[in-house]
Amino acid sequence: QIQLVESGGGLVQAGGSLRLSCAASGRTFSNTAMGWFRQAPGKEREFVARISTSGMSTGYADSMKGRFTISRDNAKNTVYLQMSSLKPEDTAVYYCAAFVKGYLGGVTSDSYDYWGQGTQVTVSS
Repeated sequence: QIQLVESGGGLVQAGGSLRLSCAASGRTFSNTAMGWFRQAPGKEREFVARISTSGMSTGYADSMKGRFTISRDNAKNTVYLQMSSLKPEDTAVYYCAAFVKGYLGGVTSDSYDYWGQGTQVTVSS
């Protein structure tokens, strides 16, 4: 079992920045690949970014490239999502997810094993 707790969401103006954090417990974090997803009202959950167990490999959805950065601190059991140049269409609940079957998770939500409760990000225009 692994427990994930997101934090850092909030209300920000368009063009602003936020950093989300996801604290993990219950499993050796350095053996756990991580991902971020988001879900806007009335829409399906979509992939945002992923990071390998070591942090050496990352991947992003096309619409997030250049604006979002995923990182991790294995000593703190935490994964981060730095978001900049935020747009109103980035408004969603953001979820972190854990993949325990390998060094890097996929880009679909069904490939992840554990989920946090989500944190709301609202970008005003």
